[in-house]
Amino acid sequence: MLERLTKSLLEAPIFKRGEYNYFIHPITDGVPEVKPELIREITGHIVRIADLEVDKIVTVEAMGIPIGIGLSIICDIPLVIIRKRKYGLPGEIEVSQVTGYSKSQLFLNGINRGDRVIVVDDVISTGGTLLAVLKSLKIAGAIVKDVVVVVKRGDGVNRLKAEGYAVKTMVDVDVSESRVTSVTRSDNGLGK
Repeated sequence: MLERLTKSLLEAPIFKRGEYNYFIHPITDGVPEVKPELIREITGHIVRIADLEVDKIVTVEAMGIPIGIGLSIICDIPLVIIRKRKYGLPGEIEVSQVTGYSKSQLFLNGINRGDRVIVVDDVISTGGTLLAVLKSLKIAGAIVKDVVVVVKRGDGVNRLKAEGYAVKTMVDVDVSESRVTSVTRSDNGLGK
């Protein structure tokens, strides 16, 4: 299970961003190309492990979009994309995002008080983006039923756990200066 994802991660090139060894991958960066069979494998796995008794799927611009769209099509659940640009729509919620290598603002539209949601995203490293997303959903009055992230790297899951949030991940990666050194299936205590 998740063979395509594992193989593609082990083949991912590395880019140095300051002191951070950043892996470049179709799911996390959209390059070299996002293959449909990889999206099918990932979304199929989400269907198996996630609570999908929800009103909306929520993801973050940009690389959560292919995952969110795939899941939306399979499950016939509307998709809400948290954007990096302000639109000024009524009820728009703005939150700060701080990651291991950047700071920015995120803008949430399209969530109503009481909406049951699942959050899906491509990667969690520091947890900064996901924490901002979850805080914005709390402000909006949404009920977060589940959070699923494809790739876990770093201690972001522990940071979110300390804040009271549970996050399911598919694979854990370790990265050196030259390559992804290991990809292991995340346990998550799911038994699946």
